Amino acid sequence: MDDIKQRSTCHQEHTALSMPLTATVAKADGATAPRRHRGSAAALGAALLGFTVITLDALVVNVALPSIRGSLGGDITGLQWVIDGYTLMFAALLLSAGSLTDRLGARRTFGAGLALFAVASAACGLAPSLNALIAARLVQGAGAAVIVPSSLALIREAFPDPRARAKAISIWALGGSIGSASGPVAGGFLSQLDWRLIFFINLPVGLIALLLLTRVHRSPRSGQMPFDWTGQLSAVVAMGALTFAAIEAGGEGFTALPVIVSSVLTVIAATVFLLSQARGRHPMVGLALLRERTMVISATIGFALNIGFYGMIFLLSIYLQQAKGMTALAAGLAFVPTTLLTGFVGPTAAWFAGRFGPRMPVIAGQVAMTAGLVLLAFVPASAPTWLMIVAMIPVGAGGSLAVPALTSMLLNHVTADQAGTASGVLNTSRQVGGALAVAVFGALIAGPGRLTTGLETSMLIAAGAVLVTTAASFLLRPAPHS
Repeated sequence: MDDIKQRSTCHQEHTALSMPLTATVAKADGATAPRRHRGSAAALGAALLGFTVITLDALVVNVALPSIRGSLGGDITGLQWVIDGYTLMFAALLLSAGSLTDRLGARRTFGAGLALFAVASAACGLAPSLNALIAARLVQGAGAAVIVPSSLALIREAFPDPRARAKAISIWALGGSIGSASGPVAGGFLSQLDWRLIFFINLPVGLIALLLLTRVHRSPRSGQMPFDWTGQLSAVVAMGALTFAAIEAGGEGFTALPVIVSSVLTVIAATVFLLSQARGRHPMVGLALLRERTMVISATIGFALNIGFYGMIFLLSIYLQQAKGMTALAAGLAFVPTTLLTGFVGPTAAWFAGRFGPRMPVIAGQVAMTAGLVLLAFVPASAPTWLMIVAMIPVGAGGSLAVPALTSMLLNHVTADQAGTASGVLNTSRQVGGALAVAVFGALIAGPGRLTTGLETSMLIAAGAVLVTTAASFLLRPAPHS
């Protein structure tokens, strides 16, 4: 459908009565090495399930839109907001959720976010009208925003050793990659049965994750610290306005009044946010973190990676159906090879980092993604479909290799009390990259006869963005203790 678009711990010292986060184990040479704390496997399992299900929900709805319209009615704009509402709240609240995680503790915040996501999923599945579904999707996006930084902070606490943490993050990132890549497949299959199943499937997954969370040691928190209301509200307004502008620009054009107003509001809110972080007594993020080279480069790389990955899925979901005449289910199945290879590459990221250094998988992943995007740009329309399917693989595999190593490097550079905030900044940048890709690429393919040329142009733009950040990756430096 051409006009239906996817938009897409705190660290405290423990008192004598509290259980330590880390223990030490004697090595043969008499030195000691950190050991995972109690419940580390449960923490990783809960974080993995939570991250997988929220990334799945970012894409699973797209191919189910025709079924939703047949059941609930509504126009194209309403159907778009079934997807856009999730993206809007997800991107707008990520920074605030990261700060909240550091203040309240990873375990507590993750549980609250997961419970909110599960309740909202049930509301989506039971929605009696399109407006009710959109409202529930907004709440789903808010829950997803809380889950992302708190899940990473949970891993940061559970795996104090950088090497063990790198492996855990690779598994966490694998869940997100599989969730994203399998979204069209799951959506196409479940919508053939009943579109409501795409939301109800979240309930047993959420329940299992919450049960695992009960086995995780309680996280430290800094709830006594004053709340940065100016920073929190200005960040939400800035991210929400930017995402809204990107979404509306894809359908209405960049000169539309709502887009212009939202863009101006974004600049004003972002200015207020930066001033509050520079001059505030208790800033949410703080300019020191925003000035840190690893933070800035990591956020930029994450932004470019999501432009390539989400842009590819969005465009090819449309192209395979409209240009190649495939059904929604068949188009979803075309992503299976990418999903399978992503599942294979993800677990190798930690080994790759251990063998060649943490920077190398970030660079190699981006090079692979760039190559895949260029191939997709130059695959002729007359070429067999399997050739395009093959070209998708390095895009997904490259992202699966780069993201866990990038995340691990970032978390190794920050203290435990900054883990939630740093991951919030990183994932906010990634989410905005995906939203902007959908908006800009959607505009490029809009109109009769522009699907093929728009696909080519979009893939080259994405390849250029990833190529630039590949060069910037050489400025990354491993943390001293990595």
